[in-house]
Amino acid sequence: MAETIEQAEAIPEGYPQAPAGLSTAAAALDPSMIWQRIEAYVAHRWSARDVVWIIEGPGGWKPPLTPATIASVEIWNGETWETVMLSPSPLGGYCLPGCGPYRFTGTAGGGDVPAAVSEAFRRLAEYMASKPGKAGATTEGITAGSISLTHRRSASWLAEAIQNSGAGDLLRTYRRV
Repeated sequence: MAETIEQAEAIPEGYPQAPAGLSTAAAALDPSMIWQRIEAYVAHRWSARDVVWIIEGPGGWKPPLTPATIASVEIWNGETWETVMLSPSPLGGYCLPGCGPYRFTGTAGGGDVPAAVSEAFRRLAEYMASKPGKAGATTEGITAGSISLTHRRSASWLAEAIQNSGAGDLLRTYRRV
């Protein structure tokens, strides 16, 4: 089986709009930040961007991001990249006859955002907006005269936001394998 040894994914020109119905605090968050967290969790892309994959074969290979369109396939001949034509794989993708390495150039992303993904965005944004405090702080205290208020939270609350917000369940069908 062929193996992806490098994936260079460009930053898209823009991300889809935030869904309607967010609270004021959630709407104030940068939607690009939310989309980047969602895309880091799933293999699907909703904004088109250029991607280059370096693959070592032999075997079958298909792009690990969807939807993907391959514009060119090249093989390293020891000195330079040269264009190569590959046969399709019976399971989708391409059959790589030799060890390569191969360079696939194309785009990934596009299409409408499904309702489940919009809801995952909403849940993640609301969760992140509902967790006030200073970035990096696990304990925060305020004292005013004789009154003292202390707030504690897990150091990993932001790292666990996809799961704890419920967004991860909605994104399951788009998850990386």
